[in-house]
Amino acid sequence: MALQQRHQQHQQHIKWQQHATKRRRCRQHWIKHLQFLGLAVIVLASAPAPSHAQQQKFRTTPHDLQVLEGAEAMMRCEVANVAGAVQWTKDGFALGFSAVIPGFPRYSVLGDRKQGTYNLRISNASINDDADYQCQVGPARLNSAIRANAKLTVISPPASIEIKGYSHNSKVEVRENQDLQLKCIVANAKPAAQIVWYRGNVEYKPEKSEDTVEESTAKRYTTTSSLKLKPGPDDDYTEYTCQAKHKALSPDMPMRATVQLSVLYPPGPPYIEGYSPGETLRRGQTVELMCRSRGGNPPAQLIWYKNGSQIRMAYRTSGRLSENIYTFTAEAGDNRARFRCEASNVMSQNPLKAEVELAVLFAPTHVTVMGPTEARVGDVVPLTCTTAPSNPPAEIKWMVGGRQVRNATSKTIVSPEGGWTTTSNITATVEPNKRSLVVICHGLNMQLTENVVSTHTINVLYPPAPPLISGYMEGQIIPAGSVQKLLCVSSGGNPLATLTWYKNDKRINSVIRAADKSVSAEITVLANVSDNQAQYRCEASNSATEIPLFQSTTLSVHFAPETVKIRIEPEELRPGMEAAIICDSSSSNPPAKLSWWKDGIPIEGINNTSKPGLWGGTVSTLEFRVNITQEMNGQVYTCQSANEALQRSVHEAVSLDVLYRPQFEALPSSTKVGAEGESMQLLLQTRANPTPVAYKWTRDGVTIPQDGERRIFADGASLNFTRLHRDDSGIYSCSASNSQGKASLNITVLVEYGTTIKSVSENIVVNPGEDAMLSCSVEGKPLTEKHVKWERVGYDMTVKTSTTFANGTSYLHIKNAQREDVGNFRCVADNRVANPTNRDILLIVKFAPEIAKAPTLLRAASGTGERGRLPCRAQGSPKPQFIWRQDKKDLPINRTYKYEVEERKIDSLTYESSLIVEKVAPADYGAYECVARNDLGEAVETVRLEITSQPDPPLILNILNVTHDTVTVAWTPGFDGGLKASYRVRYRMFDREQYKYIDGLPNSHKLTIGGLRMNTLYLFSVMSWNELGQSSYLPDLARAETKGLELMPAELTEDSSNTPNLVIIGISLAAFGFLLVNASLVAWFFVHQRRKKVAETTNQPAKTATIEMYAPSSYNDTVTGETLSSVSEKSESYSNEGSSQPEYIDEARKKAASTYLVEGSDMPPPRYQKDGTLPVIYPNNIVNACTLPHPRHNNGSAAIHMTRDDQMLISKGVYIPSPSPAPPPDGSYYNMNSDRYLSYPPMEYPAALDFTAQPMPLAHMQPITVTSLATNGGATLIGNGSVAAVAGGSGTLRRGILRGVVGVPQPDVTHHTSAVGGSPLQMLHDLHPVNLSASTLTTSTTLNGSLPTATATATLPRQPHGILKDPNRNKQQQQLQHQHQHQQQLLNASLVGVGVPVSAPMGSLQILNLPPTGVGLGNNLLMTTSGAFDPTAVGMSSFGGVGQAGGIPVAYTDADGHLV
Repeated sequence: MALQQRHQQHQQHIKWQQHATKRRRCRQHWIKHLQFLGLAVIVLASAPAPSHAQQQKFRTTPHDLQVLEGAEAMMRCEVANVAGAVQWTKDGFALGFSAVIPGFPRYSVLGDRKQGTYNLRISNASINDDADYQCQVGPARLNSAIRANAKLTVISPPASIEIKGYSHNSKVEVRENQDLQLKCIVANAKPAAQIVWYRGNVEYKPEKSEDTVEESTAKRYTTTSSLKLKPGPDDDYTEYTCQAKHKALSPDMPMRATVQLSVLYPPGPPYIEGYSPGETLRRGQTVELMCRSRGGNPPAQLIWYKNGSQIRMAYRTSGRLSENIYTFTAEAGDNRARFRCEASNVMSQNPLKAEVELAVLFAPTHVTVMGPTEARVGDVVPLTCTTAPSNPPAEIKWMVGGRQVRNATSKTIVSPEGGWTTTSNITATVEPNKRSLVVICHGLNMQLTENVVSTHTINVLYPPAPPLISGYMEGQIIPAGSVQKLLCVSSGGNPLATLTWYKNDKRINSVIRAADKSVSAEITVLANVSDNQAQYRCEASNSATEIPLFQSTTLSVHFAPETVKIRIEPEELRPGMEAAIICDSSSSNPPAKLSWWKDGIPIEGINNTSKPGLWGGTVSTLEFRVNITQEMNGQVYTCQSANEALQRSVHEAVSLDVLYRPQFEALPSSTKVGAEGESMQLLLQTRANPTPVAYKWTRDGVTIPQDGERRIFADGASLNFTRLHRDDSGIYSCSASNSQGKASLNITVLVEYGTTIKSVSENIVVNPGEDAMLSCSVEGKPLTEKHVKWERVGYDMTVKTSTTFANGTSYLHIKNAQREDVGNFRCVADNRVANPTNRDILLIVKFAPEIAKAPTLLRAASGTGERGRLPCRAQGSPKPQFIWRQDKKDLPINRTYKYEVEERKIDSLTYESSLIVEKVAPADYGAYECVARNDLGEAVETVRLEITSQPDPPLILNILNVTHDTVTVAWTPGFDGGLKASYRVRYRMFDREQYKYIDGLPNSHKLTIGGLRMNTLYLFSVMSWNELGQSSYLPDLARAETKGLELMPAELTEDSSNTPNLVIIGISLAAFGFLLVNASLVAWFFVHQRRKKVAETTNQPAKTATIEMYAPSSYNDTVTGETLSSVSEKSESYSNEGSSQPEYIDEARKKAASTYLVEGSDMPPPRYQKDGTLPVIYPNNIVNACTLPHPRHNNGSAAIHMTRDDQMLISKGVYIPSPSPAPPPDGSYYNMNSDRYLSYPPMEYPAALDFTAQPMPLAHMQPITVTSLATNGGATLIGNGSVAAVAGGSGTLRRGILRGVVGVPQPDVTHHTSAVGGSPLQMLHDLHPVNLSASTLTTSTTLNGSLPTATATATLPRQPHGILKDPNRNKQQQQLQHQHQHQQQLLNASLVGVGVPVSAPMGSLQILNLPPTGVGLGNNLLMTTSGAFDPTAVGMSSFGGVGQAGGIPVAYTDADGHLV
């Protein structure tokens, strides 16, 4: 109704608009006429020239428009003679005169004013566009305004259709005649949609339809239609559909919602097929009964019952038809059986039934004859024959002795199993001269013509003859253990006799053999003691005998005693008493002979008696007496009992159990020594009887508990310390007790513990020239003066220092302290029990300030108007005061806002003052003076403030690490221009010009470049940039050659866990023998070559023997940017090309190679010494250094003591993948000064450090000559041709002490040394095979770890190829060689690499001579092994500035390129 009312209102509105339009047009018509008349008057009254002006009018009037939502609406409006402004309105709201309508992005006016076209286009029409529109033309000269209305109607199709509560095509389950209401909802349509119902495909018009329309949202309507049903069976499977009708819907795509009814109703009655009433079945016939029921929802459930019992539930359905088929084979029990079928479903109140009764014919399955089976002659025997059930009843016929019996009576009864049974009784007389009487009974079903038969036999009985025994004569002797057979025979009788054997009235089994007229029974007797005087009887009987017939015989058996028992009186033995030991022998026939034995020696016994025993034998007894002592505990006595007739004997032994109190076993020492933190066990042994001994451990009268969860606990005779503590030292008492008494033992426990530094003196400040004393208090056990030492790297401790020791405190005395003595002195405490400990004590000698001159500290930059910061860092004692000047005038610090100073303390000697200039102006740029002043003097340095600019290039680029596909580089940054600088690395292959670029990481001065080719030489350079520009690249001087992969030999990857020990021992002995042979050959060869070279040197004094040792490194293949690219052409033993040895590199080694450098930014310790006295990197001062296990009691002897860790690794056969000299797996290195492992120092040099030491010129790097080694002040490199040997070859880390070397900087990796042969300097560094050309030494390492052979070749001196190139190098070398020609001698050294893992990359040893100013040639030696030494990274004057008489300053670089 509401919809109709709205429709009527809409029609009235349209009529009103049409009427108004007509009135407007009429009014406009009159207005036009009036205007025309007025215009005519004006024209006529005006100029004589004619005028043809026309009024504006609509050429195309807008008309009402209907459009689908989302489509485009075009409302046309064309004006002829347009003079005024044209616009559109919407429901009276003016849209404006512009073609683009503000606020209505989908509205636009299309057309042309010249053509008078003003069409309104509405894109993507929506319900909001449904309105009255008007095209308005405004008035203009002599033109009145005109308007035209049009209505835009937007229609929208329904958004959805649904049957409430059900999804589309769903099933609606409803009971028969149950009310059902379907409600169809068509939502959000404009105008409202209509709903049509369908039943199946036919439109369904119900008598009552409830349709409603309501406005769901603005201008959208929802239509609802309800359909009420009362379904019946005919509505089952019927589909009901509601369809929406709307003019916005396409007829080809109707909008529908469908449901299907599932009407629940009871099934139809069941019916049975497959058997008709009155039909006859035969037993064994297959019967198929089919029960069906039609209709019903759900389909009927069919169940078969037989005689009221359920027999089958399985049924099947097809549509609304259910079927249950029961197939079976007819049996006798199915006769007159009732089979019932029941049908039901959820709608059934009671099951529907159908049933049939079967009739089955069957013959008897068998007949049974009952009567006696034995009878004597003349007996009258009753017989009965009974048939099995039969339908119809069966008849019985008899046959006795082959003759039919007539007139036999019978009777029939109903069988509970179905059918009838028939029974007949007769009698028969047993006739003589027959052994049996046969009776036959027949059962016949005459209707089925089937016959069954049963036979019954009656035996005629006769008695047997008496039995006879053979096989043994009475009185015959049978030895025990022998076999005796007895045979019993009986003949005649019917049936044959049954023979039974008895032994002393006990029945025994026998072997029965029967013939036609006789039977025998044989027994086999294994004679034993029970058969002596035993009676064996044979009985014969059958049904005709009332008393069995029998015969018997008695056996005589000789037997030995079976057991011997020993008794001790009294039962408990104690020292000092007399005991009787009695031996009782078991029964024997004839009597046994007894004897006593001890340790194979007979003992005379007493009281030998005998008495009758079992089985007719004799029991014997023999004893002896003994005085008991404690030592007799456990002594064994044996009694033997022998039967001489049988030559058999038995014996028994007894161990004397003498009771006595515990006694402790003697200990090697009454003192037990252990190390703190380790475990220890005190294990005692006692002798006692009885053995259950109670132990009690005490200390100072306090009992130690037996609780395994405590740190100290007792466990019987052992006292366990899970973790020793120093307070555990003392006397421990163990008390052992048993039932006989107790004993006690005292043990002294000494706990050694590592040294710890309790306290050290504070920083010592003295005036120049005064004496200083440093103290270090230590506790530990043991602790003596030799366990505490003082050290300082690069400082001669023998010149000005002395030590004293008292009460656990060591004192270091420094005489006449001066500026060069300033620095940390390290107190090292080590008693070889645990890891050494150390503390640094700073000695401060007052000195005048010294200002750091690092480039980054002497320049600052800032933009105009920004804040500028100028640093000034100085060292001094006492603390210096800073003064800032500009143009020789002190700046007004902290008195105006312009200048401000911040000061901070870097360390105990280093202070920094920062001048802050606020709002930097152009006049502020320039030079500033920083003055550092204290009581001893002052220092002045100029710091420049510049305007921010592009950065300077980095100062230097170093190669840190090289692997097969990566190179790690690091650079020292230059001045950053006052802005944050970034860095870019470029690189290229040596033989190509194309560069590749990679940017560095933020805040990092190190970069790893990956993806490189193997075995390829690359050049690297670096630049920096900031916001204002970039610097130039450094020259391509940094070089690195990537490595090749190394493959693990197959024999190293095989599992050797199953290798026999003999094979391992054999291989070891062979390897040792081969080692000795090689050692002998090497020794002979060196001696021979030494004589030859001495002769050549004598004859040719102008020749110089130069050592060249270089090869690809396992860590770094560069030396200060120069790659060791060339290997001696004569070093074929090292070349990898064409090598037969398989190369390998396992995963752990790859990782180690790629991540060899430890990431970190640990600050190195402050430099308290003057330049040139302390290396820049000082690992001993690293605070967070970590230590590894340290060997105990390392006395520095020739033998190398392995740590417990080493022993564990070797025992388990662990393969260490990081070959020497690679670092240990935990990223630590071994320090010779402290004899321990430390963590890797940082590889970056912080800008805060002052590298004032000038790098040594490259031209000074020269190969060391023989003369320099021979005249270096007594220190020799493995001198006199001695062979250094290292015990073990497992590849595990070794520790040693470098002796005879003064001022040796610390190494970065494990340094392998050993004292051998008493030479002044004995050093072994796990060298890789070394190539020595030009009078060089060449060694090679074999696969089996045997001693390498060495060969020396005398040639002309030749420079190492490609090492530290310099333009002036050749000239300077010639000058140096000419200067020191008279000092040149032949170098004789033997370097042996033993124990190097096969996987270790080959390397080399480089010995370079460093001639300083004013010092002799032989006083400086630089040795590098398998790596590169960068003289620009550290001040070389640190190693050559001071010459010591006790030895030579030696510097090393390991295989990783670290300075050691």
